[in-house]
Amino acid sequence: MLSEIRPAIVSTVLFTALLGVAYPLAITGLAKVAFPWQAEGSLLRGDHGQVIGSALIGQGFAKDEYLHPRPSAAGAGGYDASNSSGSNYGPLSADLAKRVKGDAQAMRASTGQAEIPDDAITTSASGLDPDISPAYANLQVERIAKARGAPVEEVRKLIDAHVQRPALGFLGQPHVNVLMTNRALDAALPKGSAKAS
Repeated sequence: MLSEIRPAIVSTVLFTALLGVAYPLAITGLAKVAFPWQAEGSLLRGDHGQVIGSALIGQGFAKDEYLHPRPSAAGAGGYDASNSSGSNYGPLSADLAKRVKGDAQAMRASTGQAEIPDDAITTSASGLDPDISPAYANLQVERIAKARGAPVEEVRKLIDAHVQRPALGFLGQPHVNVLMTNRALDAALPKGSAKAS
């Protein structure tokens, strides 16, 4: 009986060591050499080296001088990375329709625009989408320029420079990373600076 069990135990230990330890360590090491920023989570750091977020995880921005992300249903206040999820409302949900209609009316009132991009009023599946559409980003240009005391065209040019095109020209949609663009706004057009006025 031992002669029958022994090969099973040896192969289990061997494949666990090979595929559960050696292979993941090798791939992680290769990734850290070839793609160090991505392998570390695409973390963005502040002036003193502290982590301020990841380019892959959305976070809430509410101040007028910043691009606002799409709405989030992750956690009680939204953008809770430990509670990533959508709202679980179905397309026929009266609560969802009421919220979207209310958000659309508020957006139309604040921007004066009749057409509102879908991502301005709908949540993503994870609730942590870091990107918005160029249409939604451009809808926010005047508010940002006014709050920063900056020329509208300067803000529009900076946002346009941060539009990421589809991979290989056809995979995905054009998008704007909210956190990275907000950092660029702070660097190029700081609120209340001589450059912004």
